[in-house]
Amino acid sequence: MALTTRKSAATDIDRVKQDTRDHVFISWMAQGGIAPLVVTGGEGSWIHAGDRRILDFSSTLVNTNLGHQHPKVIRAIQEQAERLVYAAPGFTDEPRATLARMIAEVAPGDLTKTLFTTGGSEAVENAIKMARLYTGRQKVLTQWRSFHGQTAGAMTAGGDNRRWANEPGIPGVVRFLNPDPYRSVFGNDVQKALAHVEEVVWYEGPDQVAAIMCEPIVGASGLIVPPDGFFQGIRAICDRYGIVMILDEVMTGFGRTGKWFAAEHWNVVPDVMTFAKGVNSGYVPLGGTIVDGPIAKHFDDHVLWHGLTYSGHALACAAGVATVQAYKDERVVEHAAAMGEVLGRGLRDLMAKHPSVGDVRGKGLMWGVELVKDRGTKEMLERWNGPSQRLATAIRTSLMKRDVYMICRWNLLVVAPPLVVTEDELRTGLAAMDEALAIADKYAATGEL
Repeated sequence: MALTTRKSAATDIDRVKQDTRDHVFISWMAQGGIAPLVVTGGEGSWIHAGDRRILDFSSTLVNTNLGHQHPKVIRAIQEQAERLVYAAPGFTDEPRATLARMIAEVAPGDLTKTLFTTGGSEAVENAIKMARLYTGRQKVLTQWRSFHGQTAGAMTAGGDNRRWANEPGIPGVVRFLNPDPYRSVFGNDVQKALAHVEEVVWYEGPDQVAAIMCEPIVGASGLIVPPDGFFQGIRAICDRYGIVMILDEVMTGFGRTGKWFAAEHWNVVPDVMTFAKGVNSGYVPLGGTIVDGPIAKHFDDHVLWHGLTYSGHALACAAGVATVQAYKDERVVEHAAAMGEVLGRGLRDLMAKHPSVGDVRGKGLMWGVELVKDRGTKEMLERWNGPSQRLATAIRTSLMKRDVYMICRWNLLVVAPPLVVTEDELRTGLAAMDEALAIADKYAATGEL
């Protein structure tokens, strides 16, 4: 059967808005009076809202790595839908098997076997479960400045205020302080940071700890890049005490940091790695947990207590195969590294111009801009985990008026455009940020927005 394409009928914007108000819950918001943007399409680095084009400067939720409506991925979904839409998770099919092999080929070290999920939260849940089953232990150590998802276990594992609604959460999660070069008590002293982690391991009992789980670069909880040597040290601690090392690469994976996976920046191989988002740019819900050879072998004769109706869904995996192939064919990861250099320079130029910018940090196309009241004291311009989002809302609104979308949380701007972004598009986004940061400068100087 030949593939055909057609233009969709024009979206009834008013009807969509009314149906949303009446029947849809919107995440992270009190529901009264909300007016979400009605998205009608997209292309590359741009979101379409009717006749309006909005530059997607945070890759939506840092997941549309290939940009919007990549033709090869769309075609793969169409072709797969004609052959097979769904097979039970106890069966297998070509896109599921092929994608698992392709991920193993680009993953660090001997990570080899994947359990597919429908997103990052489920991937984290199963990473915790597999570590506990493999070690026979229960405790999991995570970082305070972190986010791992919004199902019960993943929410508990995270460290910011998005866990509060779920507390007390699942038992056995213990947190330690991040090695934040800009803010932490350890500064850039990686040995002090590692001594702190090992001390927490001692307090909890090394033979009680199943896993240490970290984002290699913290995402929207601070965009924190750890000092060199930290993850090599975590690897050594895990090896010393028989602890499973889990890296949550849901946000950092598949080229986001200018490498296939952020672990490569430090030449570290975890025992378990979670992924989602960039695996197929969010075109169909998909995530996964990939494990190394010893853990995979353990489940040869131990039951893997897991089941998801949509694990390895054919359409999602077909999109993943096409996405990973596009990363290779179009040298997307290399492009992300090159554009990351351009973006980093542009952000540092903004820092030199705007006194409210205390720090700029990142890798590849994953950057954070931290806003402060005073560079000397590093006092946050809006307190992290605080009750107020006035500043973030004001900056986000200013950017949207300039047709640029960006994630803004407390005193943090998350700058993470699609990996296919062009230099001209970067200049457009940076120019809008330049204007919006005047709001932060005024707030730092006067306390008024």
